[in-house]
Amino acid sequence: MTFPLSHGSPGNDQTVLEPGVHYVCQRCNACCKWPGDVRVSEGEIAAIADFLEMPEGDFISGFTRLRTNRTGLSLLEKDNHECIMLENGGCRIHPVKPSQCAGFPNKWNFPGWRDICEAIPVPVPPKT
Repeated sequence: MTFPLSHGSPGNDQTVLEPGVHYVCQRCNACCKWPGDVRVSEGEIAAIADFLEMPEGDFISGFTRLRTNRTGLSLLEKDNHECIMLENGGCRIHPVKPSQCAGFPNKWNFPGWRDICEAIPVPVPPKT
């Protein structure tokens, strides 16, 4: 019996989807244009608000919404589905981006991601 390829979960912070390979982000921004929730934790909210030099409450009210499953907050997306933090060809909060963003495509991805993402696969030597 074969199982379908797992695409992981945006909340995944433990499992590597493709052991032996690490994809190095080229900042092509393809993942930033994919529709859906971009989860932000309490700690990430504090770090992002601090980076943007604004009170947490202002960040929450201006840049987040309730997640689709109503279990936390997500960054807003623009009408074209781009992340609200995507500006001038780059991420406005890249140094403090959410772990969901940092985990793509190694910890989670979506069907067809290889067709649009420019991440470079780099072999990871086996642990000895």
